[in-house]
Amino acid sequence: MTKADLIVAIADQLKLPAGRAELIVDQIFDGMVEALKRGEGIEIRGFGSFTIRDYKAYEGRNPRTGETVHVKPKRMAFFRVGKELRERVNEGKGELAPETDEDEDELGELLEEAN
Repeated sequence: MTKADLIVAIADQLKLPAGRAELIVDQIFDGMVEALKRGEGIEIRGFGSFTIRDYKAYEGRNPRTGETVHVKPKRMAFFRVGKELRERVNEGKGELAPETDEDEDELGELLEEAN
């Protein structure tokens, strides 16, 4: 689903003009972006949460040339799926291993090692 698809779905469901639905979607996304820029997390119960992670600068390599390059510090947004969403997506799909905090910690360690 794209942003345009979301706008159409909201317009149809709420019987709104597409322009009004687009304004609603833009306001929601803008609010989320502003919260993340301030370093605040976003939690939508039953859906998931967005958090910000800070990464330090490091010396990396250009994979083509092997040349050393400086990678600036950065902030990245991460999404963690909520339990209810995970269950709804997996209804009737068989059992999958549940996500654990260990999985997230392991990913973080791998990213740190790569830096």
